[in-house]
Amino acid sequence: MEGSGGNSNRTSGGLAGFFGGSGSGMSYSNADLAGVPLTGMSPLSPYLNVDPRYLIQDTDEFILPTGANKTRGRFELAFFTIGGCCITGATFGAVNGLRLGLKETQKMAWSKPRNVQILNMVTRQGALWANTLGSLALLYSAFGVVIEKTRGAEDDINTVAAGTMTGMLYKCTGGLRGVARGGLTGLTLTSLYALYNNWEHMKGSLTQQSL
Repeated sequence: MEGSGGNSNRTSGGLAGFFGGSGSGMSYSNADLAGVPLTGMSPLSPYLNVDPRYLIQDTDEFILPTGANKTRGRFELAFFTIGGCCITGATFGAVNGLRLGLKETQKMAWSKPRNVQILNMVTRQGALWANTLGSLALLYSAFGVVIEKTRGAEDDINTVAAGTMTGMLYKCTGGLRGVARGGLTGLTLTSLYALYNNWEHMKGSLTQQSL
């Protein structure tokens, strides 16, 4: 009995010392911790004696090929743009097709013919909008890549020019009036997009000029 009590006391004392409690566990005095190196003004733990300066990444975490740009160009972004527009168009078309299907079949009772008609409307509208937005994104990306390679620069002029030419080509079947209308629509949308991207820069410039 006495031996088991001694073992229990030693065990509880060791666990208390391990978790920082009072007992017979290992402890460190000020003299032991005085030799721990310092980085700046922050003491380092004796268990994690690592200089935090080595953990700071002040360089790029990826390796670029020789002559490559740090930002993705229009050719790299073209795949994301086209795919995103197709998915967006398909989603919007499906929702619009569901709305139209429910509206056209509201006088019909819930049955298999009504479900088939609604499903046909959803798939038809989804494919139509996906094809439309995907075609616009393809034209815009192609014009953007060509203009970028021709000018040798990447700026908002390429965006506005690509959007204007996309609208003109997309509406070229409507004659001169359709070309003008499509070009004006593309010019307006891309100009608003460029203005949105540069809003913070313009706002900062105006603030500095006012001071």
